[in-house]
Amino acid sequence: MNHSIKLSIITPSFNSASTIRDTLLSISYQDYPNIEHIIIDGHSTDDTLKIISEFPHVSRMISGRDEGIYHAMNKGLGLASGDVIGILNSDDLYTSKSVISEVVKVFEDDSIDGCYADLQYVSPSLNKVNRTWKSGSFSPRSFYWGWMPPHPTVFLRKRVYDRVGNFNLALKSAADYEFLLRVFVKNNFKFQYIPKTLVKMRTGGISNASLKNRFRANREDRLAWELNGLKPYFFTLYLKPFRKIFQFLIK
Repeated sequence: MNHSIKLSIITPSFNSASTIRDTLLSISYQDYPNIEHIIIDGHSTDDTLKIISEFPHVSRMISGRDEGIYHAMNKGLGLASGDVIGILNSDDLYTSKSVISEVVKVFEDDSIDGCYADLQYVSPSLNKVNRTWKSGSFSPRSFYWGWMPPHPTVFLRKRVYDRVGNFNLALKSAADYEFLLRVFVKNNFKFQYIPKTLVKMRTGGISNASLKNRFRANREDRLAWELNGLKPYFFTLYLKPFRKIFQFLIK
C-alpha cells in the first residue's frame, strides 16, 4: 500500500471524558501510519483533556470556547493538512484497526473524490447494536428519495473542501445535511461506497432528541435545499426520517 497519502481525522470534543478514550483508542490502533489526528475541544471542564494527553498519536489539540460542533469542525478543517479528511466525533469509534487502510486504498485511484460506508448505532456501553445504517450505492438522484450517507463514514479529499467550503454555521442540526447536499448533489464529484460497517456511533443526536427537534430539523433540511438552489420532491423530506425505520430491522 502507498503510505504517501496523508489522512487527517478531526475530532470535536466537549466534556467527553466518558467516551473519548474509545475514540482515541480506535484511532491509535489503526494499522495505517500516515494519520494526522486533530482534536478541537470546546474548553472541557471534566477529564477530557487529561485523557487526550495520554495518547501520543494526537497530532494537534486546541481547547477553547466555540459556537458548537460545526464551528469546531470548521476549526479543524482550517488546520488539516492531509490529502484526505475524515471526521470522527468524540463518542464514535472505528470498528477495526484496518478502517483507515481500507479508506486509503480507495483513494489510491486519484479520480475518486470521496467515499462512504455503513454505520452502527450502539448502546452507550457499546455491547448492543440498536440499528444499522446500510448506505448502499449512490446515484445523483439518491438524495431526492430521502437518502444520505452517515457523515462519520464520509471521507473526502481536501480538494473537495477547497472547492465547496466548510459547514454553514447558520444551520444547527442540519449543517451536515446541507454540506452533504453541496458535495453529493450540487457538484459532480466521484464517490465510492465501501459496503461494510466502519464506524460505531453511540445512540443520541440533537435532531432526534424530541418531536419538537425533529420538526425543527425538517425545517432546516428544507432550508438546506434552498441554500443550494435545489428543489426536492414534495415527499423527499418526509422520506428522510422514514428511511430510519428500516435501520432497526438490520442487525
